[in-house]
Amino acid sequence: MRELTGSLSFRDPDGYLFRSGKRILRYVLPHAAGDVQEFLDSSLAAGWMRDRRLVRSIRLPNPSAAELPAECAGQLPPGAMIIEHTPLDFPNYPYEWSPEMLRSAGELTLELARQAMRSEFTLKDATPYNVIFDGCQPVFVDLLSFRRRDGRESVWLAYAQFMRTFILPLMAFQHFGLRPDEILLAHRDGIEPERLWNFCPAYRLLLPPFLSSVTLPALLARRTVSNSDKYRVRHARDRHEAEFLLNNLFTRAGKLLRNVSKSRRASLAVRYMESGHSYAAVELAEKERFVESVFERCSPRYVLDVGCNTGHFSMLAARKGARVVAIDRDEGAIDALWRSASQSAPSVLPLVIDIGRPPGACGWENAECPAFLDRARGAFDCVLMLAVIHHLVVNERVPLAAILHLAAELTTRWAVVEYIDPADSNFQQIARGRDALHRDLTHQSFEAATCRWFQIVDSAEVSATRRIYLLRKKGA
Repeated sequence: MRELTGSLSFRDPDGYLFRSGKRILRYVLPHAAGDVQEFLDSSLAAGWMRDRRLVRSIRLPNPSAAELPAECAGQLPPGAMIIEHTPLDFPNYPYEWSPEMLRSAGELTLELARQAMRSEFTLKDATPYNVIFDGCQPVFVDLLSFRRRDGRESVWLAYAQFMRTFILPLMAFQHFGLRPDEILLAHRDGIEPERLWNFCPAYRLLLPPFLSSVTLPALLARRTVSNSDKYRVRHARDRHEAEFLLNNLFTRAGKLLRNVSKSRRASLAVRYMESGHSYAAVELAEKERFVESVFERCSPRYVLDVGCNTGHFSMLAARKGARVVAIDRDEGAIDALWRSASQSAPSVLPLVIDIGRPPGACGWENAECPAFLDRARGAFDCVLMLAVIHHLVVNERVPLAAILHLAAELTTRWAVVEYIDPADSNFQQIARGRDALHRDLTHQSFEAATCRWFQIVDSAEVSATRRIYLLRKKGA
């Protein structure tokens, strides 16, 4: 994967994260080093790392200046701790997940909080930004979110954050069709109950889950309560009572999470491979044969499947041994792919990305979350663009040359692209009578355009109006 360098976090008062090439280093400030070491030494952390639920981490004892990035050498105060994390293949963020992926990250967060409580730790932060998907599996990546818990603490202070960033965004999707990216990209801390209140008809505010999750919190927020009392850590009479109260809280939160994660009606994209595509059986078989031969011939390690739909070819790449990032703008299709890949192809990472309008860098000084394209450029040795280029040409009005240039930037070696002629019924359907705009697009002009960045290695005619190509990047 492509190497990046720079600070990844600064908001936690106990330390920060730094990336140097492929290394991920966490600097823990002296006042927090003891607590972090205690957590690292616990059987709890060891078990989570073994199960790949917590990012694998090791302490670097007394590293020399030569072992540290030049930007950080000599900058740490005495007594600071340095931890190195095993890097995950492709960093990803909550606004790129499908709703079911957000739910899965919430389930992980809730289960870690419950288990931490039983081991006398507490999870002080409950935001999806503490989770990264490694393929289909959510992995918790913020060691600094755990601290020792007073055994009589009976309140999970991160509960409100869990509601704002997991439960309420999923409710907004389930009931009003707001996608997670529409909330979490613009609002890092999620959505407040008061804002969701504004979407609800009056009757719904009196029904579950809105009554307990939106209506009552919104009404209570209007009460005048001193901050010292509102956020005071409450203690039970003994450890058993505290554990009983917290277990009840986690159980209610888990039930809420399950209830708000029911899928909406399947989109047309979800049914594409079953009935929505326009390939005859023999044509689809030829397309599959060609793509499979590419994987056998080229043996790519990292594949980007652009416009993957429900991931038919992403799964094929995974079965041939590749790690795959599969992107599509339809969250229902990505949900379907995540479900199927979780069962049979865990090396597939599905993301809700519209390649025509990919998410840019965001956060403080646009430096906290790098843009999708900055993470993707040069990170793959094979890029698939199957039945997607004509959508970009027609719907996004992107010049063919610009699409092929992007493909060349994304891959280090191979690209598999599909040409669909303006005479094709699917092309005409999306062109909606604007055929004159694409009068110069022919398979000859398509091939000529590819030759600026690629060499045509092989091709196959799928139908009279569709042709698929294997391209090798020039200079690779």
